[in-house]
Amino acid sequence: MSATALTPLTTQDAEALVTVAHHAAAAAGVTVSVTVLDAGGHLLAFRRDDRAVLISGETSTRKAYTALQLNAPTAELVDAVQPGGLFHTLPTALDRPLLFIAGGVPVHREGRLIGAIGVGGGAPEQDHAFASAAVKTLV
Repeated sequence: MSATALTPLTTQDAEALVTVAHHAAAAAGVTVSVTVLDAGGHLLAFRRDDRAVLISGETSTRKAYTALQLNAPTAELVDAVQPGGLFHTLPTALDRPLLFIAGGVPVHREGRLIGAIGVGGGAPEQDHAFASAAVKTLV
């Protein structure tokens, strides 16, 4: 019996995630950047609103990367990097920069990690909500 191959995150999926996140942000009156990475951490899609602060591009990418590497929403990891937390030294221990601010959400298909989305530009809770809304629409 052969196992069914898992469908990876496609560029079409990534564009849909970006679109949903941007619509959610626009509905809230927030300008954002959105990054979608595949399971290997490679860029599949990126979009920055014209008026979004420039750093939001970097923060959206770092949030996506962090959510991917730790397979957890960054909103759930914020306390872990505080002094005494499980990951207190992790932000400075790796070559690739992690960012422990809400707004990064892993993307799963059939229970397996296939990528991540990161949103930057709003308040952390808003960014998390926009990213989560996008992930919920992925089929």
